[in-house]
Amino acid sequence: MDNPKVQIYGIMACNVYWDFEKSPRGKFQHKFLISFYPTPGVFTPDLIETIIAYGPDDYKVQFSKDQKFDNQNKDGWIYDPTYDNYWYMINLDAGFMKEGEYTIEVTCKNGEVVKRSRYQDNGPSDAILNAYLKNQYELYTSFEPSRLKPLANNSPLKDIKCKWKTLKDVADLDAYYVTRVAEASTSLEFDTQKLVWWDNIYVQKMRGDAQAGINRSEIVITNELKPNTSYGYFVEITDGNVQDAANICIFQPHQFFVTP
Repeated sequence: MDNPKVQIYGIMACNVYWDFEKSPRGKFQHKFLISFYPTPGVFTPDLIETIIAYGPDDYKVQFSKDQKFDNQNKDGWIYDPTYDNYWYMINLDAGFMKEGEYTIEVTCKNGEVVKRSRYQDNGPSDAILNAYLKNQYELYTSFEPSRLKPLANNSPLKDIKCKWKTLKDVADLDAYYVTRVAEASTSLEFDTQKLVWWDNIYVQKMRGDAQAGINRSEIVITNELKPNTSYGYFVEITDGNVQDAANICIFQPHQFFVTP
């Protein structure tokens, strides 16, 4: 590709409630994410000099530009082979964000600077979190399949359905739901870089489904899974199906099932 350009597809700058089981991290966090359009034939991180997030009261945090994101560092780049694009994410174990405008600024190696901003509103964030905490047990025990509700012995390996209760069911509150699936038997084994399937509501919205993900209470894993293999999935609750619109992401506990 001649003279590839770094172009921002979307950003997230939002609160995170980290409800993963047995995690050493605090539950109250925030994160920044920036996704880029593909640069075919070019490793996008090679085009970037720095990525820095700015916010109220002189807030500033720099992404690790050359580091691959993993379960330990929680800071670096992620490649999505489905869309041949790269994105960066950093999870910060430092409590929720202050309200206000946040900007992610990218300085490219060719000297170009691209940036995007969003306003963090903690009102919707607090409403969703309060509803989640009041109904946490009912939500957690509703997932199928799970260790509590394993797959039947005669289940097919393709088109496995996963379902759960939503905040609409338990608190009459609208929210959006994103599901990711990977080979794993523990939360530490779950690798964001090696998803076998995920429900990309952001792309669904971009392609014309204005309500993509809203109150979604089930998904069908259309990829064929391996036999006699443990899979994990987690369903993220958020308040927007556009990355820039999210004020909070709730990472619900992983669920696990074993294929027959």
